[in-house]
Amino acid sequence: MTSVAISMMLLVAGVNPDEAVKWPAFLGAGSTPVEAASLPLTWSPDENIAWKTPLEGYGQSSPVVWQDRVYLTSVEGPNKETNRLVALALSDGKVLWNHGSASTFPVKSSEYVSRAAPTPAVDATAVYAFFESGDLLAASHDGKALWSKSLTREYGEFQSNHGLAASPVLTENAVILLVDHGGPSFVAAFSKTDGALLWKTERKSRQSWASPTLARIAGRDQVVVSSNGSVDGYDSATGKVLWTYDQVGGNTSNTARAFGDDLILVGASAGREGRAAEGAGKSNMALRITAKGDAFEADVAWTAKEATSSFGSPMVHDGLAYYVNRSGVVYCLDARTGEQKYAQRTKQSTWATPVGIGDRVYLFGKDGVTTVLAAGPKFQVLAENSLWNSESTNEGEKPGAQGRGGEARGGPVQYGVAIVPGSLLIRAGDRLYCLRNSAKKSE
Repeated sequence: MTSVAISMMLLVAGVNPDEAVKWPAFLGAGSTPVEAASLPLTWSPDENIAWKTPLEGYGQSSPVVWQDRVYLTSVEGPNKETNRLVALALSDGKVLWNHGSASTFPVKSSEYVSRAAPTPAVDATAVYAFFESGDLLAASHDGKALWSKSLTREYGEFQSNHGLAASPVLTENAVILLVDHGGPSFVAAFSKTDGALLWKTERKSRQSWASPTLARIAGRDQVVVSSNGSVDGYDSATGKVLWTYDQVGGNTSNTARAFGDDLILVGASAGREGRAAEGAGKSNMALRITAKGDAFEADVAWTAKEATSSFGSPMVHDGLAYYVNRSGVVYCLDARTGEQKYAQRTKQSTWATPVGIGDRVYLFGKDGVTTVLAAGPKFQVLAENSLWNSESTNEGEKPGAQGRGGEARGGPVQYGVAIVPGSLLIRAGDRLYCLRNSAKKSE
């Protein structure tokens, strides 16, 4: 698809091609509005796949989009020796540039440890990538390295059995990172211009893979962190702790989501063998953050009686909250009251966060089946779509074969997505798929 064709597609979707088309960060914060009709409702290995691009190395991060370019990360080598940041053309998936750099904290590549899990973030000036090795870098849109730094060299090696996964968030002048692990933990802001430290706030050490989020609360920009034992709000300009809610547990993977009037959606999971069941049982909830003069208070607005959220985060769409657990059960609740509307099992376990677009909710099943639900309080399956044949994997390997880096894999995984008008992008480890209406299979 040419750039002219992309412009025409955007016009049909009601988007000005001269304005920034973007899905700029993890979970699409600040993304361009998308009409559901511009996206495919159904697809298969032979239908509506516009292109698929193999990637060097392996990654669990989601893609991000700025204008006509898609950016994503991967790691390569048996000990994740190389960090990669790659740019693809949104039009046809062609690799425009591929920036490789040496990891400053190489560890064995394994399916049990994060592999390029943090999603990059992008703005009009640059793309910013963070890796579980502690390496943070910025590159221009044409692939020129602007600056880089190693957090492990500056603050010590990370201590985590399963690596790090927290994605960066951007303010006007800063890249903000959450580093929670078994050693000294912190949230910090680094200058977009040169990577210099702007502020750093110490946190209690904890094992977690959750990401921070930006929220506008009571007229103040805050960094909200839901991570293993607490939900905290920080002043985005100074790092000052504004409020803390610590009656929470099992919140090791989910990103908090701001919605409504100063409300924060929180997700939690009992974890393996139900070890965090007691804390998680009271932690799938909405918090209301209230300004009290110069201070803030966090109180529970409602608690979900049954809903849990395992790997993907819960989200709110059209006044309804959606939680999906490791068994593929989707819970739909009234986002204002917490009243459960339904709980239904879908076809596959879901690792990626659901996305609501217009009258649809997309649930990206771990093993390649995406269930599309009708948005609303009644459970209705609109489509079930397989991205690949169940008997094959990305490279034609049989389930259980050794993947790149020597890791045992049972097949590809749908890790994350980016959605812009006319295009649905799905990351599957070592390749990226682009889905469009009326697209034939791309070889």
